[in-house]
Amino acid sequence: MRTNCAHSSSLLKTGTAEGTPRGECITAVRPDQGKLSAIKTAFRRRTSDCVCTSRRYNRSRDRLRACRDASACLPVLSGTGGVFGYRRHQLHRRSDRTVRRINSIVATALHSAAPAASAPVRSSLPGYALALLSAILLNYCFPVAGPVPVWRTGLAWIALTPLLYALLCRATAESPRPLRSATLTAYLCGVVWYVLNCYWIYQTMFYYGHVPPVGSAGIVLLFSLILGLYFALFGFLVAYFRLRFGVWAALGLAPFAWTGIELAGARVTSVPWDQLGYAQVDNLWLTKIAPVTGVYGISFILVAVSALLTAALVAAPFRARAMAGAVAVVLAGALQCGCFVSPAASPTSNYAVMLQPNIDVATDDHWIGEEWDGQVAWILQQSLSTCSEAYAGLPQRQTALTTPACDRNVTAPGVVVWPEVASWFMSDRPQTIAAMRAIAETAHAPVIAGMLGHDASGTYNSAVFTNPDGQIVGRYDKIHLVPFGEYIPYRNLLFFAHKLTQQVGDLQRGRARNVFQTDGHTFGTIICYESVFADEVRLFVKNGAQVLVNISDDGWYGDTSAPWQHLYMTRMRAIENHRWVLLDTNSGVTTAIDPRGRVTVSAPRHALTSLVARYGYESDVTFYTQYGDVFAYLCVLAVCAAAGGALLTKRRSAV
Repeated sequence: MRTNCAHSSSLLKTGTAEGTPRGECITAVRPDQGKLSAIKTAFRRRTSDCVCTSRRYNRSRDRLRACRDASACLPVLSGTGGVFGYRRHQLHRRSDRTVRRINSIVATALHSAAPAASAPVRSSLPGYALALLSAILLNYCFPVAGPVPVWRTGLAWIALTPLLYALLCRATAESPRPLRSATLTAYLCGVVWYVLNCYWIYQTMFYYGHVPPVGSAGIVLLFSLILGLYFALFGFLVAYFRLRFGVWAALGLAPFAWTGIELAGARVTSVPWDQLGYAQVDNLWLTKIAPVTGVYGISFILVAVSALLTAALVAAPFRARAMAGAVAVVLAGALQCGCFVSPAASPTSNYAVMLQPNIDVATDDHWIGEEWDGQVAWILQQSLSTCSEAYAGLPQRQTALTTPACDRNVTAPGVVVWPEVASWFMSDRPQTIAAMRAIAETAHAPVIAGMLGHDASGTYNSAVFTNPDGQIVGRYDKIHLVPFGEYIPYRNLLFFAHKLTQQVGDLQRGRARNVFQTDGHTFGTIICYESVFADEVRLFVKNGAQVLVNISDDGWYGDTSAPWQHLYMTRMRAIENHRWVLLDTNSGVTTAIDPRGRVTVSAPRHALTSLVARYGYESDVTFYTQYGDVFAYLCVLAVCAAAGGALLTKRRSAV
């Protein structure tokens, strides 16, 4: 803030008021009047003629500025042109020392007061506290150690309101560096949220990767520090739009920015874990838009509602009402669109047999290189026993669990599923091939089994398909491998993490998304981590898959939230593509999911069991299946257009 005080400048240069001859500036002051009286008299006379203008500011700063302007009117107290410059030789030496001391005190006071003028009106501590509150609310929207209660899913509607308020409040906007303050505030929220949400990485690294506790905690922290940068980018964009366009525009652009950043997380770092829209997977009313926009459309609406609540706190009332109307129109239009494109489900006249072997992944004698006769015999016995019970109409040892999912009139299952490398079967071992042939011939059904595939190029995490005649007719090799679980990125740099994959070595990446066909029906098989990538799962359906089979081994995560988080994301894939999903895991959660994302039947966790579940074949293609993340890319374009407009406006104003 600049201040115009020409009269003060002239006093500092000449030591006298305009029109007053030098040596006559203080005619009433005599040496015997006392030093304090002389200063007061000069201060009153000079300040009465000083006219200072400045922009309207807050009251405390106005007082401080007035004091600084008034002090500028006071002539220098030492030298030849000051108050005591007149007949200085008549003053006593002690008086001169006192004057210099007063000069020093005044200068020190003004210097110490100057930084206070640029300090924020409010402390930045509440902003960080609000960021932590948002991180906690976001964490409780998702599974912590089991399914999410209904009341907790409602937190997703308000989870970002504290963060948005912290980014747009006066303390952040009036800080010396508002962009940096907003970025750090959002970054803190992101880091804390990832630590809370992905704490299960510690258990995986420590118990199964044999990484020391300090190293395991360091990996979790490093993971959170990297992914927290997406939150930092969100905070920067909101603060930047606020500075360029105002609070109203910043709140309006916040949903676009959030959606675009979620897309960047899936594309750039390949970690689309627990995006905000997954918190509403049980909301059958809101998930109607998923077949059009994917999970990103749900995230967009949730952020829009949080922005609306923030507008009620920081924006003018009429603007808050206008934003409420805009959000209502968008929500109503999205729901109508979802109702228009949601097809009816096909009859569920087929059933699948899914085996859950519950093999301890930490047991050393289950790794490759050991003899598997006993393990193969057990798998064969369980499969044949389950199929025999299915022929009778209803499995006896799963009566309470599978009653809704069984049909007494069926004669053979539609498919038998083994989970992801449940016994570390090798696709080229004779006993493995014999076991699959026996099951397929006995059940008169195709078998989809997780195995380790081999060829000249290396080892793959594969799904092998056997037709009802017992012949292996197809194989899908996993394309999206898990970093630090199936391969070590930057192995030369991260040499300390080699223990994570020492049992199987670095696996090779598959090249094609093959689908399996039998009796006029098509299965698409997704292996474990691949189900969290919406744009990749849809390609199986686009290639003709009528049913999606997700084989996984979630035993690596123990009793943490990871298996449940995986289930929630897999359920969203069923909604987006309008397909049945058969989720078969090593130790749970093994379940069947209908095209609306509802769990129809599931097996208990950590149990050696099998599950019989009904399903249907779907042939329709949703908008999302056909076109993918179009909505998310449109949000990115909107943010880029707004940022470009802000830069162009700034450049024109500078010219």
